[in-house]
Amino acid sequence: MNYLIELVNFVFAYCTDFIINLANVLNLSYYEINFIIFCVLYPIFIIGSLGIYIFQKMRLKRL
Repeated sequence: MNYLIELVNFVFAYCTDFIINLANVLNLSYYEINFIIFCVLYPIFIIGSLGIYIFQKMRLKRL
């Protein structure tokens, strides 16, 4: 169980460092990068995935 906690802490630290470095490279703040990722890109990804699923389901029904 302890290894799972260590894994979660490692992934969290890695993602946080990635966002901080991305913010520095793009000359934006940490909060702006968070907003772009979680309020813009993630919903676009979810809606796009749902659209692809529906499109593929319709294509399979025709077969």
